[in-house]
Parts: sequence; structure tokens; C-alpha cells
Amino acid sequence: MLLTITASANEALPDATDLGYLLHKHPGRAQSFGVASGTVHVVYPEAAAARCTAALVLEVDPVALVRGRPGSGRRRSAPGGDGTLAQYVNDRPYAAGSLLAVALGQVFRTALAGRCDLRPDAAAAPLVLEVTVPVVPCRGGADLAERLFAPLGWTVEARPLPLDEEFPEWGDSRYVALRLTGTVRLAEALNHLYVLLPVLDDAKHYWVAADEVDKLVRAGTGWLATHPERGLITRRYLRRRHAFVRTALQQLAIERLADADDTDVDDVDNAVPVEEVAEVEEVTASEEPAAEAVTPEDVTTEAVTTGDAPDAERVPPPLAKQRIAAVVDALRTAGASSVLDLGCGEGALLGALLADRSFTRVVGADVSYLALQVAARRLRLDRMPERTRDRLELVQTALTYRDARLAGFDAAVLMEVVEHVDPPRLPALEAAVFGAARPRTVVVTTPNVEWNVRYGLEPGHLRHRDHRFEWTREEFRHWADGVAQRHGYAVTVTGVGQDDEEVGRPTQLGVFAR
Repeated sequence: MLLTITASANEALPDATDLGYLLHKHPGRAQSFGVASGTVHVVYPEAAAARCTAALVLEVDPVALVRGRPGSGRRRSAPGGDGTLAQYVNDRPYAAGSLLAVALGQVFRTALAGRCDLRPDAAAAPLVLEVTVPVVPCRGGADLAERLFAPLGWTVEARPLPLDEEFPEWGDSRYVALRLTGTVRLAEALNHLYVLLPVLDDAKHYWVAADEVDKLVRAGTGWLATHPERGLITRRYLRRRHAFVRTALQQLAIERLADADDTDVDDVDNAVPVEEVAEVEEVTASEEPAAEAVTPEDVTTEAVTTGDAPDAERVPPPLAKQRIAAVVDALRTAGASSVLDLGCGEGALLGALLADRSFTRVVGADVSYLALQVAARRLRLDRMPERTRDRLELVQTALTYRDARLAGFDAAVLMEVVEHVDPPRLPALEAAVFGAARPRTVVVTTPNVEWNVRYGLEPGHLRHRDHRFEWTREEFRHWADGVAQRHGYAVTVTGVGQDDEEVGRPTQLGVFAR
């Protein structure tokens, strides 16, 4: 199998041979790497300042693919295998597909992640690239290649290959010669290939397990959630395993929510709208024929510095991280050890709470069972150390109803939740949380609608399509004072994010102490 990547010099890459730095493979020598399916060779057919080409050649060992796997041929050999001769004699060693994608992922792992300490500017910038794959199965014809790659900014040339050049009347095979040209980041290009080569083939040479969901979502970050063919891509990549497809689409739906607006305000939401997550069930069902936690380092309100100069501009972290840090700080100040995350959504706050061992019991509650499934996968619940896993519980419940399971906690958090509740239902939420559950401390965050003008939003436009309302600072203070007075709490109201003399801070924060 053969794949070539050619970079032409441009402003971001004045010397095209720096492609070797980005791929972490020196243009001056041939290198070979052993992989499960055979041997990968990386060579540079051309390496000049104006144009540099890296070629990845996978020399497949068909025997190695099945050696030591007795009785597993039907599942692990190439599609169509019968567990005997077909394991060894098939088209897999000649046509690009999942074998090549896996090899690419192993040999160019650091480049896939977009890391290059020696040429960081080139790694982060769009490059003039050309990718060729001489033979790739394309189940859906050349049009499918266009549908998959063109939305990602590629100019696509997919030339059907004849069954036999000597007998053109036999027609075309299901293989194409693929050529992609475009100006994209190298890491993006490699991730496109890693995901879409098996999708073109509509087959994988190995058994698909739950970890494939994480691989797909990770490689598809930044592009798959908004791809017009994301359903087809997800279904084919995960071999039509319904449960895996559904989980992946849930995570992609959440990413679409985060990127819904041109501003970056949507990433402030913690709760997942029920209808958005439920929509995944419909998408999955219609497409089916008859799968990252916050670390302690993430939880910081310190600004990061850009550039090397002493007076370089200090850029604050995203508002979402500032808010999580503010909530965690309020919980620490209150001395809480058992915490309820009410409306936990995909688990952004849960990850931060688990990262702090002072929180000995953490419960995430949400009305959506599907949202809790996404939280479990994002937190890697199945791989979590037992001691950490024992501190966490996920509970499905409606926050507008009394639930005995929510009583007896030191603290509860409603982070970006109340604005998702219809105003007539707020008294029910108040009664359930402050009246029935009655934790010692309750931390509430909600958007400050006055700040929306700084995001360029027109009057009357809310930050998120699922918000039922957004309060001014006076309105939030009035609600908070009323809740505190009715239920025996004292409340302190502050804010999170950049302070503005005219409109305050983008997020309002209320800490209720019983």
C-alpha cells in the first residue's frame, strides 16, 4: 500500500523540506517500522526547498495478520473471509484501507497530534499539500470521495480504475486513484486520512471494540461534528455497531452545540439540552440499516502568556475553564467533601471534582440518560482507577422533583442550568434543591445577559438556543435574595470572567450558605 504527502513551499513553510520536522522523519534517510500487519517504510522521493514528498509504503504480511489467532478468522480477517484460505489470499495487501490507516496512525502519531517543538508555527499553520493514494476501495464510487473530502477543503480527484486496461468493455472496478490538493494543517490532513480511508473501503481488518468510539471522536475533533456526512462516516467507521454509533453521535452532537455560534459563548454551557441529545436516537435509527476529563492542570484561573517577550500579551483561559475553577474554588472554601453536580450534562465539572481528592463523594445528576452515557464515556469510566471510580455516581433524575437520593450532601452545584428551565418551573426546582435536598452550600452560575452586547449579539438574542431566559445582574440578585430568604440561606453574588465597568462579568455566580 502506498500513500504520498507532498508539501509545497509557502509563507508558513518557506523550506518545504521542513516537512521532515513536521512528520518527525528525516528526509535524508529511509526508515522502516514494524507494525502488526507487516512493515512500514517511510522514504522521500523528492526533497527540495520548493517541494518535498514523503511516501509511506506498507508492506503487508498476510500471514502475520492471522498468525496466532485460531478460530478468529471470520471476525478478524478481511471482510468476506471464510476463516481459511481467504485469510491469506485477498485484496487487503494491495488496496489502501484500515491497514494503511492504522500504520499511518502509528508511524505519524506525533504529527497526527499536531505537535512539533522545532517548527511549531508550521505545525499550526495551513500548508499547501497534495495527497495521493494510488489504489483505494471506494464503495460508493468516485462521488463518495468527493462527498467525504470536499467539505473539508480538499480539491478531490478520484479516478475510477478499470477492471482490466486490456478490456475496457469490462468497465470500472470499485477502486479509485485518489488525489487530494488543498491548503490545510498537516495534522488535519493526517486525521482526515486516518478516519476516511476505512470509511471509503467500508471495511476494517480488525474487530471493532468500544475504544474505537474514542479514536473516532479524537481524530474527528474540529471537523467531524459539522461534516454533512457525519452519519455515514460514523456508521461505516464503527462497522454499523448500533450502540457505538449512537454513543459517537451523542458526543458529536455536544460538540456541535459548543460550536453553534460564531462567538465562543456556547462553550460556556454545562447542561445538555434534552432535545439535542434525544435527536441522536432519531439520527442513528434513520441511518442504521435493516465512543476528555478535566485534569487538575486545567482547573486554573491564571492567564497564559503568549510569545517569549517579558511584556508579551497575557491571554485569559476560556470562560468555561474560568467558571469551573471558580465553582471548585467556592466548594473548597465551603469545606465541602460530598458534592452534587445537578444538570451535569457531559461531565465537564465532574472531571474537575474527581481531580481533587478533597471531594470524597461526587454525584452527577441529569434528566437525560443519554447525556449521562456521554459523561461516562468522556470521563473514561470504564478505565478509571477503582479508588476514583468509587467516589463517583451518575444519577438520572429531574431537578424539578424531590428526590431522596439528592439529600445529605455538603454542597450542590447548578452550573449553567437554571436558564434551561422554563420560568414557571423555577419554583419547583427551588423547592427540590433548596427545600428538599437542602445541602449546606449551593453554588449557582448563570449568564449575565447584559454582557451579550460584548459578544455582538442583538438585543433579545440569547447565547444558546435552549436558554429559556437570561437574567440581568439585578434580576439574578432579586431571585437569589428571594431563594435565600425563603429557605434560610445567606447568599453572596459575584461574577466570573472579564470585568466590564458597564456590563459587569459574562457569568454570574451565587454562593448560598445555609
